Parts: sequence; structure tokens; C-alpha cells
Amino acid sequence: MNHAQSLPESEDDAILFAFAPLHKRAMGTAVGIVLALAVFVMTVVPLLRDDHQVSLELLAAYFHGYTVSWPGALIGAAWAGFTGFVLGWFLAFSSNFLLAIRLLTLRARAEYAQTRTFMDHI
Repeated sequence: MNHAQSLPESEDDAILFAFAPLHKRAMGTAVGIVLALAVFVMTVVPLLRDDHQVSLELLAAYFHGYTVSWPGALIGAAWAGFTGFVLGWFLAFSSNFLLAIRLLTLRARAEYAQTRTFMDHI
């Protein structure tokens, strides 16, 4: 497998790749799937072990309709998937926003430094 095809070829490509924004929908989907699977597994494992000592009822305070049961596992997974999608989307949005502010600040400083040295030579 040749990994060199996916690497940037020039320094400009490397900089663009390093400062590429995150894809909000992909980040939301990934976090949503992980959280949905986590809640589903945390609910199903005690059901399969017939372990009634597990206290997952607190999730019912956050996820309407959740119970430690097979239908509750699906309801909890759906709520966790939705919550994870919103969380992942917001994290990607925040990261992209902060990156844009940082790049705007760096560009403004560079332009100011360039005009200042030009004005010094006049």
C-alpha cells in the first residue's frame, strides 16, 4: 500500500492540509455513532448477564423513555446518537471558527508587517 499518494506534495499543500477545516457533518456522525454504541452496549451487557446491580437509571433523566431494558437500549442509543451528533457538529464548528479567527489574525499581522517595512523604505 502506497501512503505517499495521500501526503501533500509541496509546502503550500502541507500548510493547506494542516489548516483544513473539519467537516461538521462527518464529525457529528462519528461522535453520534460512538455514543449510540456506547449507550447500547452499556445497557445490553447487564441485561445479558442478568445483573440488576447496575445503576443506569440516571440516563432516564437525560434521555426520555430510557429504561434498562431491550427497548430502552434502542431508545437510549437513539437519544445518544442525536446528542452525539449535535455535540460533534458543535465541536467541529467551534474548532473551524477558532481556526478562522487565528488565520485572520495571522494574515492581518503579516500584512501590517509588510506595509510597515514598505513605509520605512519610502
